Amino acid sequence: MANKIKLARVEKGLTQAQLAKRVNSTRQTIGLIEKGEYNPSLNLCIAIAKELEKTLDDLFWEES
Repeated sequence: MANKIKLARVEKGLTQAQLAKRVNSTRQTIGLIEKGEYNPSLNLCIAIAKELEKTLDDLFWEES
């Protein structure tokens, strides 16, 4: 999951700080989400997905 978010962010040319500002979060939170050490709220998941132009499934669905 975490690497999908980082990959999508890098594809959009955003830093952690830029993404954090756009989704009303902190750079530290984005970093923890990317490392898989923090489970974001549904609202934050939706905001990240919208900002990165991805679906929730694209970013957060675990492949079995």
